Amino acid sequence: MKNSVKSFLALAVAGLLAVAAQAQPAPKIYVVDMAKLYDAHPKTEEQNGKLKVDQQKAEDELQKLNAEGNTLVKQFNDLKEQANNPALSADGKAKAQQDLEAKGQEIQRKQNEVNAFRANTQRSLQQRINNFKQFLLEEISKTAVEIAKKKGATLLIDKSGPTLIGLPSLLYFDPAYDITDEVSKEVSKDRPAGSASTAAPAASGDTPSVSFPGAKK
Repeated sequence: MKNSVKSFLALAVAGLLAVAAQAQPAPKIYVVDMAKLYDAHPKTEEQNGKLKVDQQKAEDELQKLNAEGNTLVKQFNDLKEQANNPALSADGKAKAQQDLEAKGQEIQRKQNEVNAFRANTQRSLQQRINNFKQFLLEEISKTAVEIAKKKGATLLIDKSGPTLIGLPSLLYFDPAYDITDEVSKEVSKDRPAGSASTAAPAASGDTPSVSFPGAKK
């Protein structure tokens, strides 16, 4: 009798578990390519245009600093020739040597100015890129989640990034569950007609370099 009761209870529990399992809806998973959405976003195009303008301004300023540096180097070389002139008196050579040392210090200050400008420009541009990317990705994510929820999704996965071992984050998915294009239409609905993303993303390594002799890069 006890065995019969145990068997009955076991069957009852199994039945309840089966009913509970059937009551839970199957997970509905969608995927989205956040990198693609970021690159194609109208705000990214606008931001890239602004960065390009500011990078050109930095290039112009560095060219100006380079020209100043080249002038200092020429003056240094002229003073060096004067200091080595055998026709100069002892006092003249001493004065030329003092001027030569002063000019060398002036060149060093110019080098420091150029290096500081390059470093500050690169840091500023990179910070702007990072802040903008964080802001825009949050905005795109919000739209993607809203669309996924309307479709009854229980999970939304970004397929753009690789795993730690370099593999795609998703090895396979049914394209029918990819909502990237739908999200793209939503976030780009205010883009002017005929507009397209043509500006290349600004990179931190694009900061102009210094060319005058002796300048540190």
